[in-house]
Amino acid sequence: MAVQQAAGADPYFPEHGDPRYRVHRYELALDYRPGPNRLSGTARINAIAGRAPLTEFVLNLADYKIGRVRVDGRQPHYTHRGGRLRVRPAKPVRSGAPFTVEVQWSGNPEPVNSPWGGLGWEELEDGALVASQPIGAPSWYPCNDRPADKASYQLSITTPSAYAVVAGGRLLTRTTKASTTTWVYEQSAPTSSYLVGLAIGKYQTVLLGDPGPGGVPQHGHIPAQLLGDFSRDFARQPQMMEVFQELFGPYPFDEYAVVVTEEELDVPVEAQGLSLFGANHVDGARGSERLVAHELAHQWFGNSVSIADWRHIWLNEGFAKYAEWLWSERSGGRTAQQLASAAHRLLSPLPQDLRLSDPGRKSMFDDRLYERGGLVLHAVRCALGDIAFFRMLRGWGQLHRGGTVTTAAFTSHVARFSTEPVEELLQAWIHGTTLPPLPGAGGPAAS
Repeated sequence: MAVQQAAGADPYFPEHGDPRYRVHRYELALDYRPGPNRLSGTARINAIAGRAPLTEFVLNLADYKIGRVRVDGRQPHYTHRGGRLRVRPAKPVRSGAPFTVEVQWSGNPEPVNSPWGGLGWEELEDGALVASQPIGAPSWYPCNDRPADKASYQLSITTPSAYAVVAGGRLLTRTTKASTTTWVYEQSAPTSSYLVGLAIGKYQTVLLGDPGPGGVPQHGHIPAQLLGDFSRDFARQPQMMEVFQELFGPYPFDEYAVVVTEEELDVPVEAQGLSLFGANHVDGARGSERLVAHELAHQWFGNSVSIADWRHIWLNEGFAKYAEWLWSERSGGRTAQQLASAAHRLLSPLPQDLRLSDPGRKSMFDDRLYERGGLVLHAVRCALGDIAFFRMLRGWGQLHRGGTVTTAAFTSHVARFSTEPVEELLQAWIHGTTLPPLPGAGGPAAS
């Protein structure tokens, strides 16, 4: 695993995350009552101080009532304002030393305000879901909210027994007492705070395909009335999983789940080992199948291989966009070359002021970033040829599995698989703003 920690505060969200320490593990025990939308929780956070003694540190947490804070069992001094829980331990933590933080909180969860609307915990008509990218995680638990700080998680969620709880990871236990049920999930793979997904609702659970020995279990959690359409729309996901494992390398987690809510979502949202779709993404005609491929691909690119900070988001979205094109090509649809040509035509008349390597906070979810990011991968494929390109792609996922990456790491990685210089090509596509010419014709995906 190659980890490239960002050295300082995230340039796009300097109030989120604290680079002076890193978290090893979160253990969250939550109690949620959907009717009054009431959440109470206890977090046990195992962390390690950085290179300097830790006289204070910050956790991100929205406006909840704080019941208790402890550092290594002792009461610290703390303040909680503006979504930042600033903690000053009774005794400074030595550089490089492990320490444990305990936090109790309660209140009515609501999304965190952002330039893209509310993010994080969202109360539904009958349940709740969490979609945190990029800064919504503090809407429901205290965290070091920076994508480079990846940790393992155990989530224990208690709700009324009528509701199912779905989280990314492996379900360890489900225990019913009186009118409530406690669900305990374990996500052992390193996980960024924004990728901790959760859905609470009245769902039916189905198995997608037969994973067989050594296969990846895939489950769908859907409202009963959408089951028929879902079964058609997601029927090819097991085949998609096989294709992506061939092209990208082994699936990086234990299981994969998809949740469809009864309500509409603007776009599907990935979490670690879990993707969330709205009812509008289910039509019985595979109308959103490219999005099914996009979210599945994020499990490799974005989730297992994560970005060091948000400047590099094209490494998430460009790779997932190109995965859409690869799935189309491999499943009998339009080829990647045809889809690249369509993307190039789409981008040509648009303003050419977007720099992939640093799009700026306002443009980090711009459609142009997705399309141009896909074109970068296609340009690299055309330059390397299929054999070297897919070797490069598999190597990227395997070398950085569980770690974090930067744009510079990607360009260096590509150069190792090329017999010709690629610096000018990558400079134009990634660091320039003018749209380069359409990459040449590419052959079929590697088989």
